Amino acid sequence: MTSDVERAADVLRSDPAIGCVACRGGDGTGESDEILTGFGRGVRPLLQWLADGRSLVGYSAADRVVGKGAALLYARLGVVAVYAETMSEAGLSTLGAQGIAASYGTLVPVILNRARTGVCPIERSVAAIDDPIAAEPAIRAAVAELMRR
Repeated sequence: MTSDVERAADVLRSDPAIGCVACRGGDGTGESDEILTGFGRGVRPLLQWLADGRSLVGYSAADRVVGKGAALLYARLGVVAVYAETMSEAGLSTLGAQGIAASYGTLVPVILNRARTGVCPIERSVAAIDDPIAAEPAIRAAVAELMRR
């Protein structure tokens, strides 16, 4: 039997346009399975799920990149497990501190910005934050700043 996190990772790998996947009910029957897909880069799909009032309690997730910011948003959403193709050490530590099972393809010291010239602005926005509720407005502010550029 395939676990929810494995199923989410398989869906993520199936389509490069998918940014993240949340899956619940991987009993193999297909009846009660729920699969949510998020499109867009970075944390935008997670912020959209939060804005929509979506709860992911009991879901497992797979994502392209998970740093501390995404880890805090996944904790806010209530997932039980996260797989990331690339995960930062801070993301791994944050997931563990939140009681979320974590797995990854590649573990990196830090998530870089898109130009690879420094630390990702989302990661900078939560560097001193460990509370998922406090992280969301800080991340939204960082995204808004990025959109103004």
